Amino acid sequence: MFDGAELGRAIAANPGDIEAALGAYERELFPRSASVAAQGALEDLFGAGAPQSLVDFFT
Repeated sequence: MFDGAELGRAIAANPGDIEAALGAYERELFPRSASVAAQGALEDLFGAGAPQSLVDFFT
């Protein structure tokens, strides 16, 4: 929900330029979500469900 609200704010701040809105949103999103994405990748590679979780990712 937070990401949706942030995207809405970016669009409201750039009403005539969706590309600028998405760029602003992504500049905030990527650093904030990097650690969660890295943890998910580690879980897929080395977690209890590996290697099936990695196979599932690619199929």
